Amino acid sequence: MQSYYVTTPIYYVNDEPHLGHVYTTVAADVLARHQRLYGLDAFFLTGVDEHGQKVQQAAEARGIAPIELADQVVERYRALWPKLSISHDDFIRTSSERHQQAVQEMWRRIDASGSMYKGFYEDWYCVPCETYWKETQIKEAGCWDDEQTKHLCPDCKRPVERVQEESYFFRLGDYQQALLDHIAKNPDFIAPVSRRNEVVRFVEGGLHDLSVSRTTFSWGVPVPGDDKHVVYVWIDALTNYLTGLGFPDKDVSQYWPADVHLIGKDILRFHAVYWPCMLMAAGIPLPRRVFAHGWWTVEGEKMSKSRGNALAPDDLMARYGVDPLRYFLLREVPFGQDGDFSHDALKQRYNSELANDLGNMLNRSLSMLQKYRDGIIRHTGVEMSGDRALIANVEAMQREVHEHLQQQAFHLALERINEVVRHGNRYVEDNAPWALARQGDDERLDTVLYHLVEMLRLVTLELTPFMPEKAAAMLEQLMNASVSVDGLRMHELGGWGLLTDGHQCARPEPVFPRMDE
Repeated sequence: MQSYYVTTPIYYVNDEPHLGHVYTTVAADVLARHQRLYGLDAFFLTGVDEHGQKVQQAAEARGIAPIELADQVVERYRALWPKLSISHDDFIRTSSERHQQAVQEMWRRIDASGSMYKGFYEDWYCVPCETYWKETQIKEAGCWDDEQTKHLCPDCKRPVERVQEESYFFRLGDYQQALLDHIAKNPDFIAPVSRRNEVVRFVEGGLHDLSVSRTTFSWGVPVPGDDKHVVYVWIDALTNYLTGLGFPDKDVSQYWPADVHLIGKDILRFHAVYWPCMLMAAGIPLPRRVFAHGWWTVEGEKMSKSRGNALAPDDLMARYGVDPLRYFLLREVPFGQDGDFSHDALKQRYNSELANDLGNMLNRSLSMLQKYRDGIIRHTGVEMSGDRALIANVEAMQREVHEHLQQQAFHLALERINEVVRHGNRYVEDNAPWALARQGDDERLDTVLYHLVEMLRLVTLELTPFMPEKAAAMLEQLMNASVSVDGLRMHELGGWGLLTDGHQCARPEPVFPRMDE
């Protein structure tokens, strides 16, 4: 069976789960569900990053051990994902024994390649970003003030610290040309295109040796053979993508290389520069794709606790429901661009596309079937050009949705589904089943009702990865039976005409009631 491997970043345990975490994880869930629907053996990995100086400092401030802090915070993520219908196959914790073994083996392989050496690091370090900065980089970014002792991180604009310590270094520059060659030969390796161009410019500017161990804190994976050092957080964190597959004890080739790492744009450099170079040094194939999505603002403003506009996932789910939230996040903006979360926009999108178009289509079709045929469909086999046009549109939609999701173009996939729904609503108006019933044109009425129900069935199948709960509710009405969307497969159910003559549909119940304006 063909496999598919999708990952989210591992989320930092210093963070409360927020909209950004939900966005990435829902996107990965849709990809995994879609691939399973199409018969692939999909593996979906997520988890948390528990190591590093930030976590140790936060734990010390509370008077507890770092693992105690991690244990408390990790439960927020474990509790959240089932509420959002997240179908992950594994949940990584970097404090686990299996992950420590994977990181140490990764270190040994990089070291065996001759790409490590011990030296002395003296420069600047941003604790919140876990990023080293050269003085020249800080000055070039305009974050340097000769009259101030607090110089700023070019990324987060928070103060950087002067670090002087013994360190192991990774010869990152040795892989500069190899990385550029790989990007040139594999144009889909980094997406979207704007991010690929950003990475190419960065690499062409020159890669410098990278400090990959620390001695000033202890909360991390010990360096093999030198436990005075702990492994720098990015080697530690990035190796999780292999840990989840059983590295180094198991053969990971069933799923590796990963089909796509989904990440936020703020950690692009680590995934598209450091990670592939480390993999080259370790002799491990590179992931097929790294996709960096954008950030969300709220009503036009940056999300932050200080502004009081941080969106808690539990509050959003309570207000709008799980599936409308999942739908909106992937429908509203192209994946890869920044987006603005607006409560009015969510309501408008929901009412227009889900309540008015899709929900109304389902309700009116099943209502007419109940009124005119007691809920029973008849397959006459007699088709007119309008019927064939609807079938052709549905079949083209199935192909194109799959193509869009292979490129992580979620908004285009949903728009293509919506095109078919709008076509279905026009089909109702063009054929006017109520008029056919008055005229006694039973054969044509049966044909129209059959095409409506079959179109709705296939549209709903395509929506199951995006809205598993709502799709299940729709299918249960169409199929008149309890449905588990996790077991559905397109090769069994995706063909037009699978509903048999005499099939009984359930009475309609509203699936998408309108939201108050």
